[in-house]
Parts: sequence; C-alpha cells; structure tokens
Amino acid sequence: MSDAAVRPRKSSVHKLPVTGVLRLKSPAEIWYKPALSVVVASAVPNLLLYSLDRLDLVMYTMAGSLCALYGHNLPYARRAHTVLRVILGMAAGLAVSLVVASLTGSTAVLIAVGALLAAVQKTFCDATRIGPPGNVIFAFVTSAALFAPQELGQVPGHMALMLAAGAFSWLVTAGPALRRREGPERLATARALDAAAAYAADPGPRTRHAAAAAVQGAWQSLLAAGRPTPARQALERLVVHAERALATTTAGGHLGGAGPEELRGWAARTRGRGPVPGPPPAPGTVEQLFGIDAERAGQRMRRGRREARRRLLCALAPGSPVLPVAVRTLVGCALAGYVSSALGVGHPYWAVVTAASVYQPNLSLSWSRGLQRTVGNLLGVLVFAAVIPLARVSPLVLVLCVLLFNFAAEALITRNYWLGSVAVTPMALLILEFGGFQPAGQLVADRALDTLVGVAVGLLAVVAVTNRRASGLVERALAAAWDARESAEWSVADPAADPQALEAARRRLTAALVELRDAGDVASGEWWQRALPEEELLATEQAGHRTLAATAQRQGLITLPPANGAV
Repeated sequence: MSDAAVRPRKSSVHKLPVTGVLRLKSPAEIWYKPALSVVVASAVPNLLLYSLDRLDLVMYTMAGSLCALYGHNLPYARRAHTVLRVILGMAAGLAVSLVVASLTGSTAVLIAVGALLAAVQKTFCDATRIGPPGNVIFAFVTSAALFAPQELGQVPGHMALMLAAGAFSWLVTAGPALRRREGPERLATARALDAAAAYAADPGPRTRHAAAAAVQGAWQSLLAAGRPTPARQALERLVVHAERALATTTAGGHLGGAGPEELRGWAARTRGRGPVPGPPPAPGTVEQLFGIDAERAGQRMRRGRREARRRLLCALAPGSPVLPVAVRTLVGCALAGYVSSALGVGHPYWAVVTAASVYQPNLSLSWSRGLQRTVGNLLGVLVFAAVIPLARVSPLVLVLCVLLFNFAAEALITRNYWLGSVAVTPMALLILEFGGFQPAGQLVADRALDTLVGVAVGLLAVVAVTNRRASGLVERALAAAWDARESAEWSVADPAADPQALEAARRRLTAALVELRDAGDVASGEWWQRALPEEELLATEQAGHRTLAATAQRQGLITLPPANGAV
C-alpha cells in the first residue's frame, strides 16, 4: 500500500552568481498594495507633525508606519494577527534602543547593542516566519534610534508616538477586509489556476514547478483564512481543478480535466469582483476537501498561546537551523559597526543595517543580496545628492519627497532588490533631515563607505559561520508524513482494527500533514539552502488527504459518493 519511498537528495555546491543578479523581473501582482499602504500609514502622522511644526519626531512615527509593510500576502484574519505582532516587536526593539541611547553615549556599547538587537530580530523573524520584508525594517529602526539624541524622560512620549502610528498602520492593513473579505484567497487561487493553465499549455519542468508552487500557495492561503465560508469552499474546489490539471498533463499533452483556456477563464473571474466561479467538481473533490477540512481542524486544535510557545521554543532549541544564522548576524553586524567606526564614519549604524540585510539562506543568495545592496545603495546616494536641494526648499517638500521615495521603494523592490534600494537609500537619508540639516557631501560619503563595509564584512561572516542544519527539514517531514500515511492505511485495511487505533492513526496523519506544510513554509523562507521539492510536497499532501478520507469512511464519519458524484 505504500508509495515509493522518498529518496534522499545529494547536497549541491552553489556557485556564486554574477550574471542575472541585477536582472529585472516582472512586477509583483499586488506591488501597489504595500506601496500604497505604507504611504497612507506614513502620510497621516507625518502631515500631522508638519502641521504642529514637530517634524523632528518623524523618526518615531515612521517606526510605527513601516509596520504597514508586513502581511500583504496573508488572508485578512492572519494578517491582522501578524501585523499586531510586528507592532509589538517593533515597540520592544525601539524601547530597548531608546533606553540604551539615553543611558550611554559610548559608540562601542551602542554598536554592540545594535548587533545584538539585529541578531534577536533575525532569529525571531526566521523562527516565526514573519515574511517579507523580514528583519531589515526592525534593524533599520532600532539601529537608527540607538544613535539619536535621547533623554530618559522623553522615552514614554516617543514610544506613545510609535504605538499610535502602529495602530493606524494596523487599520490600514486590516481595513480592506471590510470591502473584500476573501481577496487574498481569491488572488492565490487565481495564481494557481493560471500556473496550472500554463503547465497544461506547455508541459515542462519549469512550468510544472511553478504550478506546483502556486497550488501549494493557494492551499496555504485557504487553510490560513479561518472559517470556510461558501466563497472559500468554492475556491477550494477550483484549487482541486488546478491540481487535477497538474495530474492529467504529461509531456504528450493534456489528457483530462479542465483545459488551459477554461482554467484561465476561471482565474480571470476569480480575480474579479463577481461571484467565485462554480464549475462541476473534479473527480476526487470530496476526498480532497474532506482531507483539507481535517487538516484545518488539526490547525484549530493546535492554536493558542501554548502551541505558539512550543513552536517558538522548538525553533530556538539547540540544533535548530535558526541559531547559526543568529550567530552569523551578531558577528557580522558587530564587526561591520566597529570597522565603520574605526574608519571614522559618523553613522556606523548604517554598516550594521547593511550587514543585517545581507543574510539570506545560503552563501549564494547572500552574495546576490550583497551585490544588489551595493549597486542599489551607491546609485541611491547619487539620487539623494541630486534631490537634496529640492528637499531643502521647505519642510512640506521634504515630507512629500520622503513619501514619494517610500512609495517608489515598495513599487520597485519586487522588480529587483537593487532597484528598490535606489529609492530606499535617499529616503533613509532624507529622514535624517527632519532632525536638522547635515552636510550632504558628508552624508553621501558616509553612506557609500558604510555600504561597502557592511557588505564586505557581512559576507565574510557568512563564510565564517556556516549553517548546515537546514538541509534535512523537508526530508524528515516528508518521511514522517509517508510513515503516518502508511500507518493509517494499514489501520484501514486491518479488519480487526479498533476505533481507537483508527482515530489515533487519523490524528497522527492529520498532525503530520500540518507539520509537513509547516516544514514547507520554513523551507521556502529566507534561510533555506536548496530548492524546495514542491512536487513531492504536493503529491504527499494529496495522498495524505485521500487516506484521511478513507480512514474517516472506515470510522463511519462520512459516506463517500462515487468519484464522479456531485459535491
């Protein structure tokens, strides 16, 4: 009854890429949403401070406004919780920075605290899989706050400004749920249908990999959305059609199921504002959707503070692949800051932030990010030098320039990281202008030098501190899922199996599928070293869902109609 065993894959040696690192990609489908969100979240507090003639406080409101960058690919229920955690994490880091800045002026101490905060932020962002833009925004805010003049009595007021701006950011990111509750799930389903159509029209490894990844992303979105409303149930049936297209397409052509044009038509209607398309159910829909419901029930059972704490402690336990990255971040950021300070740079925290931004899943990706960061920052300082005379015309023009670069950064960064950095750099430099004018030439020179130091030292830390612990996560999760499925199948086939054994097997398989999806999320995050085996994950989940249905039928929980029956 068991399928073919999962074969361990040999590790591969990644070459450091040079060509293609700066190549522009197509813009993300929802690039404008984070861009508009952060502009709205920043514009209101910034203009309010302008009207009060207190633009010197912009740094504190910006800490809360930048929280609006997170969670835009998540369903609204999950997004609301995610952004709230981001705001609380930002508040904690900012509070530490402000208190330390008010107690000491030692550059050595400030750099050490900045590196420690960057390592902690990187650890928690990886452990909780917070998603883009990850730890970089946290490191930018807390490192800058460490080097801002501060009095201990000012800290409560500055924290209140940050929290007020953060609350407004939460409203900006969660507010669209009132207008289109299933918007993120509809978008993820439409992507899956389009990717399946592309594979059906042009079968090949590249299109199949893209389709498998899109289908898995759609299931992740639907499972995270919460209560299965009628619209979400219709979306689940569409995702089953996308899976059907994957299963019935070979190199010889499309052998069954919905065709490419039909899939694209459903995708276009799913993206629209009308009702979700309701095509006839694909074969196996009942079994598949029952398995999804069982997995959703398993996720509900695992919710709560105790489960979240358990997962976090597992991610931070000895042997976790997160810990070497934390050590790498701590060492690299500290060394970058101290080298920058030794060279006489007036803003050594820029080197700390640059080093923190370099750390990616492996040396190859870190090298690519370092090259992109270098090119983007060096071009960005030239843009700053060109725009600074205009920005100094009046405080209102300065505010508008910051908002413009804020929008441009989020609009361009999905094309390539370096292109977004071209806008991020002048924005970060212009924010300094709110605290008082500084020599533009000195700012340009410091930023360029800090970029080179941060990238060079950051990459040295990547080479010096290796991370080999992430390699077996998905393989272990796949093996556990296959073992749980085999156990459940044996229980179903055993005429003497008692109800308790069947229930235990079903629960074990449900938990294994949830863990498999979690492992897939981890593996597709920033610290993964190899390509994610999307097809193996998809096949394992499909087989597991079918086994869950068979187990439930044996228990008498459901009665399955014929495969071609209506849902």
